[in-house]
Amino acid sequence: MSGYEDSGDGTQVHGGREPQVHGHCEPRFAAVRRAFEENFRERQELGAAVAVVRDGRTVVDLWGGWADAARTRAWERDTLVNVWSTTKGPVALCAHLLADRGLLDLDAPVAAYWPEFAAAGKDKVLVRHLLSHRAGLAGLREPHSLEQLCDWELTTQRLAATEPWWEPGTRSGYHALTYGHLVGEVVRRVSGLSPAAFLEREVSGPLGADFRIGVVEKDFGRVAELVQPPAAPGGEQATASAQPSPVVLAALANPPVSAAAANSPGWRTAEIPAANGHGTARAVAELYAVFAGRGALRGVRLLSPEAVERVREGQGPCLDLVLGAGLGGETETGLGLWLSGPGGSYGPNPRAFGHDGYGGSCGLADPDAGVALGYVMNRMGPHIADDPRKKALVGALYSAL
Repeated sequence: MSGYEDSGDGTQVHGGREPQVHGHCEPRFAAVRRAFEENFRERQELGAAVAVVRDGRTVVDLWGGWADAARTRAWERDTLVNVWSTTKGPVALCAHLLADRGLLDLDAPVAAYWPEFAAAGKDKVLVRHLLSHRAGLAGLREPHSLEQLCDWELTTQRLAATEPWWEPGTRSGYHALTYGHLVGEVVRRVSGLSPAAFLEREVSGPLGADFRIGVVEKDFGRVAELVQPPAAPGGEQATASAQPSPVVLAALANPPVSAAAANSPGWRTAEIPAANGHGTARAVAELYAVFAGRGALRGVRLLSPEAVERVREGQGPCLDLVLGAGLGGETETGLGLWLSGPGGSYGPNPRAFGHDGYGGSCGLADPDAGVALGYVMNRMGPHIADDPRKKALVGALYSAL
C-alpha cells in the first residue's frame, strides 16, 4: 500500500492497490496507519476500522477493505459490525453510571435489586462479583439454545434459579455470554430500562456514538458479514484445554456461537449485552474514551473521575477458570473490564484497561495517557484474546505517544 491522497473534503483516501483504506490520521499517529495497512497486507485482514481518541479529540479514524466475504461490498465510514465481547465495556459503563448516581451499590447483594436471584445459595453474591466474572455463573447447567439465549426473560429466570459453579467471589471464570444478562438485568431492575435502551438513552445517544446492543432491520444493509476464524494451533479457538471442564463447556458452548449465528437476523435483532453490540470503530473508541477522559468526552460528563478509578479497581490476579492458560497465565479484571497488567494486553501501562471481542475486536482506555482506541473487523481470528492485528495497532499507538 502506498501513501494517502487528500480526497478534497478533509478525508484521506489511500491511493494504492486494493483494498483501499480511507479516513483521517494525524501525522503524529502515522504508525497506527502503517500498522492498519500492514494488517491487510500481512495479517489477512478482510474489512476493518480503527479509531483513536486522544484528550477528547479523534486523531485516527480509518476504515477499509470489504464488508462481506465475497468482497462485493466496500467497508464504509458507517459500516457496523458485531463486536462480540467488546460490548462488555459499554455494559459496564452503564452499571458504573448508575452507581455513580447513587442508584446502585456495587458492594450490595445482587438480590437487593433482583430478589429472585437469591435462589440456590446466591444470596451473598455481590454486584461487584457480576462485573468481575466472580459470580460463579459462567454458564448455565441445563442445555440452553441460541434461540433461548435471545429470550431475555427465560435466560434471566434460569440464571436467577441456577446454582453457582464455584464459591462466588473466590475465583474468576469468564462469563462469556451470561455477563450481559446478569449485569443487564441489574441495570433493568434499577433503571426500569433494558440495557440496550439504557445505553441508547444515557450513553451512546448523548455522545452521538454509533453503537447499539442489537440492530433494527433497517440497518442490516450497513452491517458487515462476519467470517468464522480458522482453527488455532492446539485448538485455542474453542477452549483452553484438550479436555474442557464442565464449567468451560457451560461458558463457551452452551449455546455454541459462531459467525453464522451472529450473521442471522435473530442474533442481530436480539438483546445479548455480552456479545451482540454493533458499532463502528469510531463509536467503540468514543465509548471507551469516556473512561480515558476520566468520565467525560467533549463536554458530556457521564462519570465522575472517582467512578473511573473504581472501574480499574483490581479484583486480584488468578488463573481464569474458563480461559485459563489461553490467556498466557494469571490475569486480573477490574470492575467490568480487564486490566492490561504486566503482559501489556492494552499497552505498557499496567493500569490501562479494556476488553477484547471474540475474533479480534478491541476497546482500550488509558486515563493516564488520555487515550482510547477502538478496533473492529469482520474476518475473525482464532485467538482467545490479543489478536495479532490488535496487538500491532496497540503497539503502534503507544509508539506515537
